[in-house]
Order: sequence, then structure tokens, then C-alpha cells
Amino acid sequence: QVKQEKPENLPDLENLAQEKFLEMESMNSDSDLQRNEKYMYFKDQLKEMKKQYHGNDTIEQIDEDLAVTRSQMNFICPITQVTMKRPVRNKVCGHIYEEDAILEMIQTQKQKKKKVRCPKMGCSHVDVKGSDLVRDDILRRLIDSQKKQ
Repeated sequence: QVKQEKPENLPDLENLAQEKFLEMESMNSDSDLQRNEKYMYFKDQLKEMKKQYHGNDTIEQIDEDLAVTRSQMNFICPITQVTMKRPVRNKVCGHIYEEDAILEMIQTQKQKKKKVRCPKMGCSHVDVKGSDLVRDDILRRLIDSQKKQ
């Protein structure tokens, strides 16, 4: 149609695109979500959580419990799978390991003339060096205070 029309008779393509977009957007609805398997699974999980806490705990309490659980998980070294005593943070990717474990890993691979890949699952950092590691004193204090409780 564009090839056959004179330039002054051409429609405003920007307005046409905007109208089409609004038309398509109005066809979207919440009913689309009801057919989404992941959305429905997530909704069911929320219902289960609600049943478990059946109104006795507030959302803030649940958030606090989740935060504590998450922080306890961060105490576990991805190499040794035990609670860290001297955590070090990788400046490149931000992951944390037990100092002795990562240094031993670096030394072992260095002897084989190989690079050390970050042991944290899913991390793409493939060249961990001792110079990349810094002590994480804040996490160390958190771990120590957790032990005292």
C-alpha cells in the first residue's frame, strides 16, 4: 500500500502503531495469568505459607524469619559446605568462601597450571586469584554472634 500511495496520502505510521499497541494491550487480562502454570504454582505456595502461619504471625515476622534463614544459609561455605569461620569475599563476583578452603583450591590449581573457577553454583567468574579476596569482617561478626545465640 505504501508503494502505491503518494507521499501526502500515507497514513501516520506512528499513530497506527500506537493504536495497534493499545488494542493488543487491552486484550491482555488477568485471565491470562490463571492459565500460567508457574503463576498458579506460586499462588498455591503463598496459600500454603498463609495456612502455616494462619494469621498468628504478621508479614513482618515472616519477613524476619526469611531474613534469618537466608543469612544462616550465607554462613555456609560453597566449598566445604560447613559454617565458615574466616569468610573472605571475592571482589570480582562478590561470592564468599572459607579463607583456607579457597586459598587451598587456588594453590592446588596453580600447581596444575589451571585457573580456579568460582565454586558458587551458577557463577561465571573463571579466574579467582588470592588478590581478589578480602576478609569479610561483618559476616564474621554475624557468624560469631549467631554461634553465641
